[in-house]
Amino acid sequence: MREREAVAHLLRRATFGPTADEVDDAERAGLAATLDRLLDPAGPDRGAAATPTPALGPDPAAALGQDATREQRQQVNRERREQVSTLTAWWLARMIAAEHQGDEKLLFFWHGHWATSVRKVRSAPLMLRQLETLRRFGRGPLAPLLDAMVRDPALILWLDGQQNTRRAPNENLARELLELFTLGIGGGYGEADVKEGARALTGWTVDRRTGVARFVARRHDPGPKTILGSRASFDAGSYAALLAGRPETARFVAGRLWFRYAGAQVPPPADLAGPDTVGTLRRIFTAPAFAQTRDTLVKQPVEWLVGAARQLGVRPAALSEAGRRRLLAGLNALDQVPLRPPSVGGWPAGTAWLTTSSLQARMRVADQVAGAADPAVLARLAAAPPAGRPDALARLLVVDRWSDRTRAALAPLAGQPRRLLVAGLVSPEYAVS
Repeated sequence: MREREAVAHLLRRATFGPTADEVDDAERAGLAATLDRLLDPAGPDRGAAATPTPALGPDPAAALGQDATREQRQQVNRERREQVSTLTAWWLARMIAAEHQGDEKLLFFWHGHWATSVRKVRSAPLMLRQLETLRRFGRGPLAPLLDAMVRDPALILWLDGQQNTRRAPNENLARELLELFTLGIGGGYGEADVKEGARALTGWTVDRRTGVARFVARRHDPGPKTILGSRASFDAGSYAALLAGRPETARFVAGRLWFRYAGAQVPPPADLAGPDTVGTLRRIFTAPAFAQTRDTLVKQPVEWLVGAARQLGVRPAALSEAGRRRLLAGLNALDQVPLRPPSVGGWPAGTAWLTTSSLQARMRVADQVAGAADPAVLARLAAAPPAGRPDALARLLVVDRWSDRTRAALAPLAGQPRRLLVAGLVSPEYAVS
C-alpha cells in the first residue's frame, strides 16, 4: 500500500471522514506522525470551540407537579422534544466541525457500545451528561469509565436500575453489563453471576428533578455476594472494579473496538488490548492485519453523512433551521439518529446498511448535502476538465479509485457538478472505507 493510500485508510477509519487537504497534510507528515496526532492531538480544538455545548437547562418535567393539567404535560413533552432536537443537532454539528476527529469518532464508538436511548430516558440533559462522561473517561483505562457508568443516571433509567432493590432485584442492568458492556457472551459468567451482580447494583435511584443518581442505603443489599468466583460485600463500585480487572473484559472491549474500526472480515490479532483505550487503538491501527481491512467496512449512516459534510464544506450552523431539520430527518430515514439506538445492543453493522430502501434514502440525503456544499468545493470540481472530473471527485471524497463500472456511470455527469457529487456519494466505493 502506497503512503497516501495508507494514511487515507487510517484517516477514513479513525475519523468521520478526512478532507483531501487533510490527506495531503498527513501524507507529508507520514503515517507514524499522523497516528500520533490522531491519538494525542495537540492544542485546543477550534472546531469544537466553535460549536459550544448547548445550554439545555433543567428537564422541563422537573417543575411539573402531580396536579399538572393535560395541557401542561403536553407542553412539557414538547419542550423535552425540543431539547432532544437541540442536543442531537449540536452533536452532529460538533462531529463535523471538530478538529480532534479521533476523539469525536471515539465518543461515537462509546455511545454505540453503552447504547442508551433518549426515547426511554426522556431527558436531553441526562443524555448530555452521559456523553460528557464518555468523553471524559473514554480515552483512558477501563476501570474509571466502568465505575462512572454503573452510576450514570441515563444508563440507570435506560436499564431499569432504579427499580433494582434488595426486596425486588431487577437483573436488567446487571445482565447487559456482563453480556454487552464488559465480558461479552461466552465471557465466563453464568446466571448466578447475573443475579449476584444485580444484588451488588441495588440501591441506586435517579432524582428526575435534579438529574442526579443517588444511593439509598435502605434499598441496597449489603450482604456478601459471590461473583465470578470472588466473594465479598460487593456494591456498585467494587463490582465495577471486579469487572474492569478481568482479562476477559479487556479482550472483549478490544474486540469491539476492532469490530467497529477494522470490521469483521479480518480476524483481530492476539494481544490487542492495551493499558487504556488509546493504547488499544494504537495496536489496532499499527497491526499488519489492519491494512488488509481496506474497503471492507461499510460506513454507518452517521459516519457517511458526517464525512460527506466535512468533505463538501457543509456546516450545519450555516444552514437554515429547516435545513438542519432535513439533515436529521435524513438520518432518521437511514435508521441511525444519534441518541436513539434501536436497542441496548446498539446499531447494526455491515451490509445491514445496504438495502434498496436505504439507497433511495441515501440518494435524497446526498442531494441535500450536495445542495449545501461550499461553493468553493463546487468551483474546484468544475475547474477540472470534464474528462478529469471523476478523478477530481475521487480526490474530493478521498476515494482511492473508481471501478470501471462506477467511472462509466460518473462520466456522463461531468458537466453537472451537483449530480456528479450525488452520484459519488452513493457510489459503492464511497459506501465503504
